[in-house]
Amino acid sequence: MRMLLRSAAAVVLALGCGGCFLVGPDYVAPSAHDLGVPAAYTFAARVTRGEGDGGDVATWWQHLGDPTLTELVAAAVRASLDVESARATLLEARARRRLAAANLWPSVGVSASAQRTKGGSGDVGSGSQNLYEAGFDASWEPDVVGGQRRALEGAEADQEGSLEKLRAAQVSVAAEVARNYVDLRSYQGRVAIAQANLKSQSSTLELTQWRVEAGLASSLDAEQARTNVEQTKAAIPPLERATAEAENRLAVLTGVAPGALHDRLAEAAPIPHVPEPLTIGIPADVLRQRPDVVAAERTLAAETARVGEAMAARYPSLTLSGSLGVQALTLGALTSGASVAASAVGSIAQTIFDAGRIGAKIKTRGAVREQALVAYRSAVLAALEDVENALVAITTSHARAQALGDAAGSARNAALLARYRYTAGIIDFVTLLDAERTVLSIEENLNAAQADDTAAVIRLYKALGGGWSAGGDGVI
Repeated sequence: MRMLLRSAAAVVLALGCGGCFLVGPDYVAPSAHDLGVPAAYTFAARVTRGEGDGGDVATWWQHLGDPTLTELVAAAVRASLDVESARATLLEARARRRLAAANLWPSVGVSASAQRTKGGSGDVGSGSQNLYEAGFDASWEPDVVGGQRRALEGAEADQEGSLEKLRAAQVSVAAEVARNYVDLRSYQGRVAIAQANLKSQSSTLELTQWRVEAGLASSLDAEQARTNVEQTKAAIPPLERATAEAENRLAVLTGVAPGALHDRLAEAAPIPHVPEPLTIGIPADVLRQRPDVVAAERTLAAETARVGEAMAARYPSLTLSGSLGVQALTLGALTSGASVAASAVGSIAQTIFDAGRIGAKIKTRGAVREQALVAYRSAVLAALEDVENALVAITTSHARAQALGDAAGSARNAALLARYRYTAGIIDFVTLLDAERTVLSIEENLNAAQADDTAAVIRLYKALGGGWSAGGDGVI
């Protein structure tokens, strides 16, 4: 009984201060220092193309200088089922937030009824009689200790987290479209390389056959040349298949049937150009820019609020209700001469024994909050790892592409010289064959390195959280 009186006194005190009492912990977002975020990226200095100013990376694909890619990304964002699903989740979160806000307000109802009674023939006062009633009912549970306000805090954090998940879906869609587009152009380039080398090798085969007929070479040289030609021919169909698969994947990503983009994408084009300088910023930017990290932080905020929501059950609950009703024998009398009945009720309830249920719920919510904190820290570390790995990939792929570019030039010159020397009978056919195979191998590797270089930039911007705008729902 003494505990009940103290709790009731706390309720009265809270009402007196206008509901200023809030149970549970107040949320404070962990700082970059608390999360172990470094001041700068370790491998940023290794990016030879320079460092940007950390500005807006919302439409990073536009800086790759390919209008077709820009159009495909815009179409994919509009058509993506993942984005649509995330948008529906956001609508649900908004509705839940409105529900939590509505719980803070009283509920008011209105009712009306009409009744006609008729007595039996042998009854005293027999005859028909009408009875009309109308009334208002209101009830309210004041948020004395802040449980409902904590629930609203949690719902608002969930809503903000759902928005970030929508943005994260857009980031993933933009990156996936760009990556598949780079693959498409890379495969098309490799097909062109193979066809160009096939033409050169076919010319070498004709030259060798002429030399065999002239008695200047053996049939072994001709067979080796023919083998080289057929091997190059055999390499083209798998590349054409991979090209078609990349086209189909882009079609599905943009919401059209596979094959629908063939006429638009069939003509080969260069791999998108890597922008200079790159926009990097500082590690702390991922805490606000990368949607999945922000969503994890909002989840932590929501679970912190729910700890307070669970703690509110320890305190008494106050309920206020009232009703106002009128009765009359005619409709016109409802506004004049009707009998009026009014009531007002206030009640207070306190749980005094529940076998530890409330305490267990509070501990459960506290444990869930700790899980959310761990998940947030993990998301931050994963984001930093993604950025650092992308920076390393940019450095290595760019250096490799530069070296292979120089090697490709030398290999072409060597193959040309080998052809002249073989025609003059200075070198054997094996030397020419090796030179031609080297050209094909280096040019294919160069194409792959250029694709890797652009793909690394795509990875970087995805790791930085680029691909959404701050307006509206964050959808570009």
